[in-house]
Amino acid sequence: MIDLGGQDIIAIGAAADDVRRRLHGVKTTFVRVFEVHLDAIPASCPSTLAAGEFRITGRPATLEDALGAVTRVRALAGPLPVSGFALQDLSALEQPIETAAARLRQAGLDAVAELPVDIVEDAALIAAARRGGLVVNRLTNGGGAMTGVPVVDRAIALQRAVGGFRSFAPLPTVVSVAAPTTGYDDVKTVATARLMLEDIPSIQVDWTLYGPKLAQVALTMGADDVYGVAAFDPGSLGSRRSALAEIVGNIRAAGLEPVERNGRFELL
Repeated sequence: MIDLGGQDIIAIGAAADDVRRRLHGVKTTFVRVFEVHLDAIPASCPSTLAAGEFRITGRPATLEDALGAVTRVRALAGPLPVSGFALQDLSALEQPIETAAARLRQAGLDAVAELPVDIVEDAALIAAARRGGLVVNRLTNGGGAMTGVPVVDRAIALQRAVGGFRSFAPLPTVVSVAAPTTGYDDVKTVATARLMLEDIPSIQVDWTLYGPKLAQVALTMGADDVYGVAAFDPGSLGSRRSALAEIVGNIRAAGLEPVERNGRFELL
């Protein structure tokens, strides 16, 4: 029996890796994401863009702001999946969440980008967004005040209440400058999530936020999916130092098999 409250990170990580390999083998998925802020949507895409997902960031002040951003990004994305916004921000708009979700889906939004379990506890919001036609399958940790077992417990509660979640990114998406987590804390949280939450297929680490070194360690301690790999390169560093080469090299160096996917979890 593993003591998740203990300090033996080697034992916790090894147990989590056993679960990860039982569920996924050595396959490790990653997705290249092109992020655009709703107030700064480009007129065209970079010529070297190779994205598996377009993601709209920022908090819309009104539903019309959100709809306008989705319409413009959908035109850029073509058939690629488009995600956007956090669920709590959509629920704060002037129309009921189900109505807002339906209009956003009609405009071209495929999925809600994130559902922070430390902020959203109301399963009814999730169900309403899904009734409106949006995919809500990515759980995150938004504020960063909650880590380890408590944040995993929140994810478990939501999965039991409504189900249907495809991935969980347990590390904070907002990194506190005053009280940052340590690398030890981060990998322990990843391992804890994998051990406690087999009902959600993928435990995810964000490449942009946590970088290649921590991501690589996390992949050996329970994580099986890397989110937010850069979707284009300026070309100044050469192909061997491109974002794609770096993620593939880091996964292989960990003894794992890199497999690219898109925002719908379809393998490419």
